[in-house]
Amino acid sequence: MSIIKGTAVAPGIALGPIHIVRAHPGGVPIWSIPSEEVDDEITRLHDALSLTEERLDRQRRRVLEEAGERDAGIFAVHAMILQDPAALKTVTDTIREQCINVEGAVQALIDRLKKRMEGMQGESVRQYAADLSEPWRIVLNVLLRREQDALGATDHGVVLAASELTPEVVTLLPRTRILGIVTETGGRYSHGAVLARSLGIPCVVGLTNLIARLEKNLQVIVDGTLGTVHMRPDGAAVDVFLGQRQRREARQLELKSHAHEPAITPDGHSVRVEVNLESILDLDGFQVESCDGVGLLRTEFLYMERSQFPSEEEQFRLYRRVLTALEGRPVTFRTLDIGGDKQLPYFETPAEPNPALGWRGLRLTLEWRDLLQVQLRAVMRASAYGQVRLLLPMVSSLEEVRTVHQIFDQIRGQLVDQGYEVSDRIEVGVMIEVPSSVWIMDQLVEEVDFVSVGTNDLTQYMLAVDRDNPRVSSLYEPYHPAVLRALDHVARTAREGGISCSVCGDMAGDYAMAVALVGMGYHALSASRTFLPELRFALRQTTLADAQLLARQILKAKGPAEVRAALDGVRSQLHAGLGEETPSAPFTDVE
Repeated sequence: MSIIKGTAVAPGIALGPIHIVRAHPGGVPIWSIPSEEVDDEITRLHDALSLTEERLDRQRRRVLEEAGERDAGIFAVHAMILQDPAALKTVTDTIREQCINVEGAVQALIDRLKKRMEGMQGESVRQYAADLSEPWRIVLNVLLRREQDALGATDHGVVLAASELTPEVVTLLPRTRILGIVTETGGRYSHGAVLARSLGIPCVVGLTNLIARLEKNLQVIVDGTLGTVHMRPDGAAVDVFLGQRQRREARQLELKSHAHEPAITPDGHSVRVEVNLESILDLDGFQVESCDGVGLLRTEFLYMERSQFPSEEEQFRLYRRVLTALEGRPVTFRTLDIGGDKQLPYFETPAEPNPALGWRGLRLTLEWRDLLQVQLRAVMRASAYGQVRLLLPMVSSLEEVRTVHQIFDQIRGQLVDQGYEVSDRIEVGVMIEVPSSVWIMDQLVEEVDFVSVGTNDLTQYMLAVDRDNPRVSSLYEPYHPAVLRALDHVARTAREGGISCSVCGDMAGDYAMAVALVGMGYHALSASRTFLPELRFALRQTTLADAQLLARQILKAKGPAEVRAALDGVRSQLHAGLGEETPSAPFTDVE
């Protein structure tokens, strides 16, 4: 048994077999195999070759009928390349000598063919090199697809291992199938980490040379709180794990049994604790009594799950389902927030050198107004079935808000004229995630009904740090004094302007930081369903006076270390009742 240390990303513990996956398109996983499984890998190679040759033959016959012998000949050439005994021997020797999976051996052959031709001159030679490798690329795709299909056909749980933590890895399988995730790279605040925490999947990143040390189906224990991975745990380690899991589950059940109780401090201050939703599926098994409403419904995921733009009727029906499920509690619909890292496969946007600062959020939908207008119609129609709030993302100027108000009023008038029932009161708010919106808060409060802070994007833009860029991710610091002062300014200005303010990003889900946010004057916190019970518990144990004292303390801090020390003090007081063995750093839902 060996233990390797990485960076803790999402809390929890997991025990299960490893499954190695591609971290991104084009990436090929390479892992070690026991010597007794070498023959099985070679059998997989021959099966893939047979399937590829069958596919090439079908393509040859179809092109022969449609275009003639000349164009069909390339498929016959590709089939001949796969029958080259030297190439086949190279792949099988690589599997036997290096004891690696067949995908890695085929990729090694492709790399070797490419390198062999790099030093040669002439376009025809380079084209010949491409022709040599192309059929082997098809074999590789067949292998990877069959591996994925085989994994999807089972129902057992696995620990996913990848070179990089991406949203694709986190969503590779249904949530119930993913026991944990371990990767070689990835930031604590990357978008892959966002999903892992939101879905409650134990996750550890920063495990150098992880993949090379793994074998498929190797048993591991993942500790997403300590940031460790136990390789080949022995019986004693498994017994410790089972004990920890039993205690953790018991504490979670205890917290959930009180999750319906409102978040009212001992001195009578009430705080709204709301939930962030990404999909209608998030409501499966969710106890709506544990929240005071939906603080953030990320509507873009409705678009991302489809092969074309959802119609007004589709959106209306889904929005109505959410409102009905919330049983009268308010639901905050954020308008379509695509662009940057969130792309639609059927909506091609131009390549941008810096997407995070480019065409995304409200600036995109104000240019493609059909998208905004259809969504606003669906939301307004759904307002007849519950309490609706509208939230505008990526707002950077007062003019953008006024433009949306004009569109909103026009559409309301159209719907009423067409005989639709529309609520008389639909609150409109803005996301505070761009520095410019922080410093025009005094103007925004005159135009909107509420504001909601997306702390991760605000941190990213405030510090000029791309949270998905591993070269600078260490500079991403949500406890930077500049970020905390911006949060305080937003809450203070909202209070002076007489509107409500909430946080729906990372900090809202960390129970210690949530206490400080309440002390700053935030009225509501919205986080993943995973964190609602402990948020409510922590707020029920802390007076408003103590929360305000904590807020003043961290606002005076000279740096993140002082902030963490103050928050750890809160955790030390609350962690036993919150179900933590030791006070832990925040792992929360990220906007």
